Amino acid sequence: MDGRGSTEGNANLAARSGQEEELRLIARVAERDLEAFEQLYRIYHRRLSRFLFNLLRRPPVIEEVLNDTMMVVWEGAGSFNGASKLSTWIFTIAYRKAAKALRRQDEPVEDDRSEELVSLDAGPDEELAQERRQALLAEAVATLSPDHRAVVDLTYYHEMGYREIAGIMDCPVDTVKTRMFHARRHLRRKLGGGLADWI
Repeated sequence: MDGRGSTEGNANLAARSGQEEELRLIARVAERDLEAFEQLYRIYHRRLSRFLFNLLRRPPVIEEVLNDTMMVVWEGAGSFNGASKLSTWIFTIAYRKAAKALRRQDEPVEDDRSEELVSLDAGPDEELAQERRQALLAEAVATLSPDHRAVVDLTYYHEMGYREIAGIMDCPVDTVKTRMFHARRHLRRKLGGGLADWI
């Protein structure tokens, strides 16, 4: 077996192990185990923050929707039946809460904080050029509609497949594919040059 196969096997094993741990945690949350809920909250906080930032663009609203999402997880943990991955269930709740929050907003929001997207994940050893590319990409993504941003975010940042995204967004798989097609085309136009090759 080559090194890459071994690495992929280890990554799959780690992902499976992580999913099993999450299932143990949600079972404990269903029994009202506050410590398990806090662990689950820590696991999902960064991922949901990034996802909601890409959809909502307003930190106070992001925090409110994140808290609403996790409150549903706390109250509805017993209703999770394992028909989907736990992450799909949680992201579905977050997407629906975000969509409701977007409907409440009465004016379009300009992205004047795109650098914050970089700060969510940037490590201290990141190079300046990489940060600049991420900022340019974030600025381009910010010009997409919320539905298109959601598809891009779930695909690239959360590595979800179209079927899983369709479940989260409650739409046909073909709709997800169409949104991704239009999002990529828009981003290529916006980015141009070498950055367009990323999309």
